[in-house]
Amino acid sequence: MKCPYCGHADNQVVETREAEDGLSIRRRRRCVACDKRFTTYETAEVRLPAVVKQGGERQEFSRDKLRAGFRKALHKRPVPTEMVDEAIDRVVQKLLALGEREVTSRMVGELVMNELKRLDKVAYIRFASVYRAFKDVDDFRDAIRDAEKP
Repeated sequence: MKCPYCGHADNQVVETREAEDGLSIRRRRRCVACDKRFTTYETAEVRLPAVVKQGGERQEFSRDKLRAGFRKALHKRPVPTEMVDEAIDRVVQKLLALGEREVTSRMVGELVMNELKRLDKVAYIRFASVYRAFKDVDDFRDAIRDAEKP
């Protein structure tokens, strides 16, 4: 790493400790050439998998799109924002745990449905009706029976 003051490439680590967020390492460094000190942060690079749509198109995973899907399904439902955030975090963690470079949009949809089923049965039915493209009342009945299962 080059010194931000003089551009010299040689520096020494003076102090290392965990950053306040607990997710990174904070390092104090001293430039060998100009003797000035500067701070660097080291974090783990975590990449979410790309999402492969049904038509074969690949898109970067979007937490905002995931949140929008939850928001639509939960519209006017009594579910606290904190619970929605936790559900979104669980979906993201499951995707990261797969360790895959790509996942299908179907897999993401199933993870969302599982979380909605835990949060709110009505939201689950709403999401399922669009996601599974319900054609008639029987599809709704099946989804309601599924929602009632533990």
